Amino acid sequence: MEIVHVYTKKRNEFGRQCNFSDRPAELHVDILPDPSLASNFIERDPCDIPIQCTQEMSEHEVNTERFESDTRGINHVEGGWPKDVNPQEMEQTIRFRKKVEKDEHYFSTIMQLGSNMEHCIKQNNAINIYQEYFEEEEVVEESEEQPSAKTINVFRDPNEIKRTATCLSWHPDGSCKLAVAYSSLGFQNISPDMSYDSYIWDIENPNKPEMTLKPVSLLVCLEYNPKDSHILVGGSYNGQIAYWDTRKGSQPVEMSTIEHSHRDPVYKVIWLQSKTGTDTFSASTDGPIYALQRNPFFPKNFLTVADWTARIWSEDIKESSIMWTKYHMAYLSDGCWSPVRPSVFFTVKMDGTLDVWDFLFKQNDPTLSLKVCDEALNSLRVQDNGRFLACGSQLGTATLLEISPGLCTLQRNEKALATAMFERETKREKILEARHREMRLKERSRSEQSKDEDTKEGDGEESVEELATRTEAEFYEIVEAELKKRAKEQEKKEKDVCEEKEV
Repeated sequence: MEIVHVYTKKRNEFGRQCNFSDRPAELHVDILPDPSLASNFIERDPCDIPIQCTQEMSEHEVNTERFESDTRGINHVEGGWPKDVNPQEMEQTIRFRKKVEKDEHYFSTIMQLGSNMEHCIKQNNAINIYQEYFEEEEVVEESEEQPSAKTINVFRDPNEIKRTATCLSWHPDGSCKLAVAYSSLGFQNISPDMSYDSYIWDIENPNKPEMTLKPVSLLVCLEYNPKDSHILVGGSYNGQIAYWDTRKGSQPVEMSTIEHSHRDPVYKVIWLQSKTGTDTFSASTDGPIYALQRNPFFPKNFLTVADWTARIWSEDIKESSIMWTKYHMAYLSDGCWSPVRPSVFFTVKMDGTLDVWDFLFKQNDPTLSLKVCDEALNSLRVQDNGRFLACGSQLGTATLLEISPGLCTLQRNEKALATAMFERETKREKILEARHREMRLKERSRSEQSKDEDTKEGDGEESVEELATRTEAEFYEIVEAELKKRAKEQEKKEKDVCEEKEV
């Protein structure tokens, strides 16, 4: 049954009737342009403009609220004890077990549970549900597509005086944030108006940084703590080391004292593997190495970048590197390994180029060379999934790139092939090193023999005083002979002049 109620109202209660008529347009408000508001305008970059056959009438955007998820597990070791029994006290647990075993239902209960437990044990012995039967086979076939990379986002220094993005660090949980250290590396090139701030960016919001870090000096390097994502450590231009806790604000929590700090800018700071997870290692500008990283699959081999070339070293070889790239026309400023492929590493150069190297495919030239920007690239960092990488430029621009799947997917037998190549190159360098050592020993023995011969020959020679006296006498003899020679020449010239006058 539908319930309906009708409301009634008289016509004269609706108010006066509207009478519309035609009339010219009238200007009620005129808002003049304000040039001062132009400085607040932020250009959207990148900007997506869809083109359709129909006219675009409206646009709607919705951003959902971001939340952090966390996965936690519980390891159940022992339980079922009453509240009045402390499991840590052995006497109480023994007394309780004896009490339970005297119960008349204890034997029947154990027999009933025993059959169920035996069934579960037999199932576990028959098959292990957690075993990876095809672990070695879970590799993707080599793709036929050409290596490539595309730009995803660009994060620019928000300050008016642009600085170099000297270091990049990905957030250890989820890689949704990117910490960027900004500094000016030119000698005495820091102006009084230059900002000291560095920033943490959300990779989906390039317009405004998520958090600002305020050091006492320009930050040259910055690293997230892999065990605690709220902690960062940074190295300053003045040589100090500073710690930040993002839960406690933008100011550093702790800093190293001036007398126990570096004397030059801190170009690299890393977290060390320790029980506490709070130990760090820092390096300043005393040798010429701009980047250093161990291979994540083969820790015995590590990559260095210096000046015009990148080199791969082995801990077994101290004298020389086992592999190296060609010498480039532009300086190499940074480099790192791929976290998912043992044979791939990345380098950036001062001409704004990103090079991707795959030494199993090609050793003389990079597999992919990409011009990222027109200014110099100073820093590089790859996400843990190996798919996204960020490059920092001299003008403070951090460019986020996505590389093609072939460069971030483990290939068939890649680990075995990389192992064989490392071992082969290490063995070759060992042979060359042994040969060079043998040649140095021979040369040293020859030099020692020649020294002995010179010593024997010098036993019958005159003393230092006698040598000095003889040398002085020879010098004066030469001077006297030269004076006599000049006197004779002068006398001859005068004689010739006299003869010409007589003629």
